[in-house]
Amino acid sequence: MYMPTRRGFLAAGALMALSRPLRAAPKPVTLIVPYAAGGPNDNFARLLAEGMGEQTGRAFIVENRPGANGIIGASQVARAAPDGSTLLMGGSGPISLNILLRPALQYGFDSFASVAMLFDGPLTITVPPQMGVSSLPELVAYARRQGRPLTYGSLGPGSVTDLYGLILSRTLGIPLTAVPYKSTPTSLIDLITGRNDLSFMTPIALADHQKAGAVKILGLTTDHRDPALPQVPCVTELGYPQLKASYWTALHAPKGTPAALVQAYAEAAVKTVQTPAFRQMLLTNGQTEKAAGPQALQAQLEADRLYWGKVIRDNHIVLD
Repeated sequence: MYMPTRRGFLAAGALMALSRPLRAAPKPVTLIVPYAAGGPNDNFARLLAEGMGEQTGRAFIVENRPGANGIIGASQVARAAPDGSTLLMGGSGPISLNILLRPALQYGFDSFASVAMLFDGPLTITVPPQMGVSSLPELVAYARRQGRPLTYGSLGPGSVTDLYGLILSRTLGIPLTAVPYKSTPTSLIDLITGRNDLSFMTPIALADHQKAGAVKILGLTTDHRDPALPQVPCVTELGYPQLKASYWTALHAPKGTPAALVQAYAEAAVKTVQTPAFRQMLLTNGQTEKAAGPQALQAQLEADRLYWGKVIRDNHIVLD
């Protein structure tokens, strides 16, 4: 939970001092979403923009800039004027993974000012029920009987789902091969029909299929159970804390954005995420509130450098 500090009170005072120019400014704040319209991230962004507009008295609009694993949208924000009129609803993929995987990328960690952490969500370790596997030890035994690498659906090279397969393979000592897909629904079909052996999709994508018996979720990549799937254990209780992983969503601004504006936007974002309406949307979409200010986001970025950076280095992964 975000707690006001002396710096926070100073920023609040700065926001009050800026309130007249903010309210009078004809130029709205553009919130760039590096994903297509109509999906969960778009819905989160629109509710966030509405709440932040109410908190600051400044107009916020959402602009969807999908493509290239989030690079198009993130690049636009990295190049934007640092005047507080452009923000990015970024995440582990568009920011951390792209930067760690792509040496030629035109932006880096230092291209952005951290504004606020918003929320994160877990992955699942899921198999088709016809495999006859009900636990991670049974999965290991099954893999060793096959005499071939097990296949898993991923959202492309360097995605969280792709990299998580490498983590699972090394932790359990079983060979895995990624099968890339352009969309989750296509990957889900191949999981249900048994064309693939494994999936690391989000719980929300699988909850109904799990209840119908069409898939078997062996574990969540968290240290706590999901209220929507109370019967599914988490990896820490299964004795595999090294399999804990998540994907996060946060708010970024161009480097050089005035500190008073960054702090004001952080407070507005945190208050919005902690409203009942936003919390209900998080629950519905299987996400966990992580609302906190710039320091929390900086800590997350550093954690990504250590966690995902090691996976990438150990497996010698470099993308164009």
